[in-house]
Amino acid sequence: MTDQLAADFYGYEDLLPDDERKLLLHARDFLGREVKPLVNDAWAKGEFPRELIGKFRELGLAGIAYEGYGDPLPAASHLLVGMLAMEYTRTDASSATFYGVHNGLAMYSIFRGGDQEQRDRWLPSMAALDTIGAFAMTEPLGGSDVAGGMRTTARRDGDHWILNGAKRWIGNGTFADLVIVWARDEADNHVKGFVVEKGTPGFTATKIRNKTAFRIVENADITLTDVRVPEANRLQRIDGFRDVAEILRATRSGVAWQALGVMTGAYELALAYAKEREQFGRPIARFQMVQDLLVKSLGNITASWGMLVQLARLQEAGIFRDEHSSLAKAFVTSRMREVVAWSREIFGGNGIVLDYDVARFFADAEAIYSFEGTREMNTLIVGKAITGQSAFV
Repeated sequence: MTDQLAADFYGYEDLLPDDERKLLLHARDFLGREVKPLVNDAWAKGEFPRELIGKFRELGLAGIAYEGYGDPLPAASHLLVGMLAMEYTRTDASSATFYGVHNGLAMYSIFRGGDQEQRDRWLPSMAALDTIGAFAMTEPLGGSDVAGGMRTTARRDGDHWILNGAKRWIGNGTFADLVIVWARDEADNHVKGFVVEKGTPGFTATKIRNKTAFRIVENADITLTDVRVPEANRLQRIDGFRDVAEILRATRSGVAWQALGVMTGAYELALAYAKEREQFGRPIARFQMVQDLLVKSLGNITASWGMLVQLARLQEAGIFRDEHSSLAKAFVTSRMREVVAWSREIFGGNGIVLDYDVARFFADAEAIYSFEGTREMNTLIVGKAITGQSAFV
């Protein structure tokens, strides 16, 4: 199995107990052998290779965060879950996002928002990757303001709900077996969650094309026209955006771990290249300015590791708040942006060629920087927490 990462300069992985570290190393080895060889070709084509589902199924770690629904642990620690998110993204950010949308946003929505019957109905097949999930919140005219400006509506009609509206940027949306759709109840104005199953009349999903990031992810534009969903498919423990915010709080920390994975992957590529690439008769790793870029990158990575390890501890202790995940998302994604730029710079002209991998990390970083709350929105969340004053418009 692969040894500890060069980017883990302070040895944070050693904080995992032996059984969890074994799983992390298993994932690292598997992803390098089975997933990495697929991604450049898929990224260039802008297509999601369906064999990736089988690869992640073979890896066998879906659902381990949810007690009673995943093997081989009863429920993995928050630290292992975060490190696995880092590991998937260190291999490839956009294929990892397929997994994160399914295993994080979709599964956690059901785990947190569904009653026991709903959990038992959907989560086992999702943990086995026999049923693929998606999460539909962002709208064509609403991203950061979706909490107060959600336009998709839900109207009760006997034992069913009628959904109308549109969603955008929905990862896995073109092929998911079920989509968690968030809509505002016309009767009480509360946001509610609905599980819309594949093939439901009135539900259409169209692939968004011509992306320059996350090209493997099949993001979709979704339209809902009088979509009838049974009351049994309404997430029973969701009644307002406060409940939704709890889901986003947890998944936002996962995005910060993904950002760590992206800068780790880019840094490792740059470090290896600097040792091999020669100019003026010697490896460029011997040049002071190249070492400066590498050390600044390692500093960003190490600082982000420390923040995220403590974030996982706050989650384990049950004292995790919105501002904790928001600060991590804003800070780590900003540092990621710096690292991928410095790493690409070390490659010179080769840094824009997909064959060297770093261009993929450089491009995909922009998507991670933007979703799950922009830096500005997460800054305002933290700003309100530390000053007691809201600066939201």
